[in-house]
Amino acid sequence: MFSWVKQEQGGRNKEGEMYHTVTEGLQSLYTKKLLPLEETYLFHDFHSPALEPADFQSKPMVLLVGQYSTGKTTFIRYLLEQDFPGMRIGPEPTTDGFIAVMYGESEGVVPGNALVVDPKKPFRKLNAFGNSFLNRFICSQMPNQVLQSISIIDTPGILSGEKQRISRGYDFAEVLRWFGERVDRIILLFDAHKLDISDEFSEAIKALKGQDDKIRVVLNKADQVDTQQLMRVYGALMWSLGKVINTPEVVRVYLGSFWAKPLQNTENRRLFEAESRDLFRDIQSLPRNAALRKLNDLIKRARLAKVHAYIISYLKKEMPSLFGREKKKEELIMRLPEIYTILQREHHISPGDFPNVSKMQDMLQHYDFSKFPSLKLKLIDSVDKMLATKIAGLMAMIRDEESKQPPAMVSGGAFEGSQDGPFGQGYGEGISAGADGEDWIVSRDKHRYDEIFYTLMPINGKITGVNAKKEMMNSQLPNTVLGKIWKLADCDQDGMLDDEEFALAQHLIKIKLEGYELPTELPDHLVPPSHRKNPTAETLYNHTED
Repeated sequence: MFSWVKQEQGGRNKEGEMYHTVTEGLQSLYTKKLLPLEETYLFHDFHSPALEPADFQSKPMVLLVGQYSTGKTTFIRYLLEQDFPGMRIGPEPTTDGFIAVMYGESEGVVPGNALVVDPKKPFRKLNAFGNSFLNRFICSQMPNQVLQSISIIDTPGILSGEKQRISRGYDFAEVLRWFGERVDRIILLFDAHKLDISDEFSEAIKALKGQDDKIRVVLNKADQVDTQQLMRVYGALMWSLGKVINTPEVVRVYLGSFWAKPLQNTENRRLFEAESRDLFRDIQSLPRNAALRKLNDLIKRARLAKVHAYIISYLKKEMPSLFGREKKKEELIMRLPEIYTILQREHHISPGDFPNVSKMQDMLQHYDFSKFPSLKLKLIDSVDKMLATKIAGLMAMIRDEESKQPPAMVSGGAFEGSQDGPFGQGYGEGISAGADGEDWIVSRDKHRYDEIFYTLMPINGKITGVNAKKEMMNSQLPNTVLGKIWKLADCDQDGMLDDEEFALAQHLIKIKLEGYELPTELPDHLVPPSHRKNPTAETLYNHTED
C-alpha cells in the first residue's frame, strides 16, 4: 500500500533499517523505541496494553455507541444493505454484547474466547477483561464490499440505573476506552425522542476523553418530528452534549433517518440527504487517512509514555531509603497535583499531556514506590529522537505515496446507492436543471425577464453594464457573487448583455438565491441558443418558442 524509503542512499535509515511500508515503519519504531520505555515504567499497567502487529495492520474501524433503540444495529444494516450474523433488531435492548462486524470469505460467528487468541485480529489484549466480557463479545464475519475497507463495532444499548451497571460483570467504560484508542471513528447515536444522557452513557462518553477528534454525533430518526420540533430537539441535544463533552469546539452532529424505509416527514428531505452525504464522505475517507491516524495515535501514546516515565521516576526519587516509606507514599499521592506542576515547569510539558489526577492517585495506592525505576535519559532521548526525525520522515512518505497511489475509498452497500443516475447528488437541481431537456430551460421564464430587460433601455438590442448592475443589485447578493454571474452570462464578453444573456443572468441569480452553488464555467445546456456553436440550436429554440 505505502512504501517507505528514507532519503539516505539505498532507502535505509541511519541504523541500516529498511521499511517497505508505513505500517512496517510504525510497528518497528514502536517496538524498538517506544515499547522499552513503556515496559520499564509499567505504562501497560497504568494506561493501555502494549500494541501488537495486528493493531498496526488492521483495517479502519468504526465504533457505534448509544442508548438502546437508537438504531445502532439498524445503522450497520443500512450501510451494509444486508443482514449480518448475530444481528438482532427491536425496540427493546436487543444487542447485549459487543459485535465486531468484519470481512470474511464466508458468513459465520467467532466467539470472544477464540477471537482473543487469533494473532491476525486486533483484539488479543481484550483478554484482560475476563470471561464475563468475552462471553458477550463475538466477531461477525461476512463477504461484503463495505467490509473490505472498514470494520464496524456494535456495542450494547446503554440503559439508565444502577442495575445496568452492576449486571454487566465487566467494566463497560474501560472496554469503550480500549476500543476508543484503537478505532478510527466513534459515532454516538441519539434518538430524536430520547435525548436524555443516562449516568452510564455519560460515563461512557467521558471514557472516550482524549479521542475528541474521532467523535461524530448522529441524531437518528429525525424524520419522526417536524421542522419546528427538530430545531428544539437539536438545541436540546447540543445542550446535553455540552455538559458531558467539555471541549470548546462544537461536536459535529449529523441529522437524518438511517434506515431503508420511507420518511415520515418529508419537509426536511433535502437536509437529511445533504447530512447523509456528509456522513458518508466522512466514513469513506477513513481508509485514506488510516495510516495518518495510526501515526497520530502513536505520537499521542509516546507523549503520554514520556510523561508517565517522569512521574514514576520522580516518585522513586522522593522515596526514603529505609524508614517512613508508607507515610511518604501517602504524602506523595496527596501531592500529585503539585508534582504535576513541578514536572510541567522542569520538563516544559503541556498540562494536557498529563493523565487524570484522581485516576492516577487511585492506581498508585497499589504499588511500592521504592521499586519504581529511576529516570533513564537514554530511553527518553530515544523516544524524543523518534518524534523529531523518524515520525517526520514517515509523514512525508505517507503524503508522497498517497499522491502516487491513493487508497481506495469505502464502496459498496449504501455508499453506492445514489452516486450515479437521476438520484445522484444535485441531479436535475440548481445548475443541473434542464441538462437532459431539449429546450433551453431559461426560456420557461424568459417572458418575465424580457419585460425587465426592455425597461432598462437597451441600445441595439443590448443593455450596458451600468443598467444591468442596477437590476442585478436588487437581488441583494454580494458583489463577488454578482461579478461571477456577470462573467458567466456575458457569453460574447463584450461588456453588454442581450436579451438572452440577461435572461441567463436572472436565471443564475435565481439558482443562487435558492441555495445552490454556481459553476466555474457555464454548462453547455445553459449557453443561450444564439451563442451556441451548433447552428441547429437556434432553430430548435425558435421552434420551441413558436
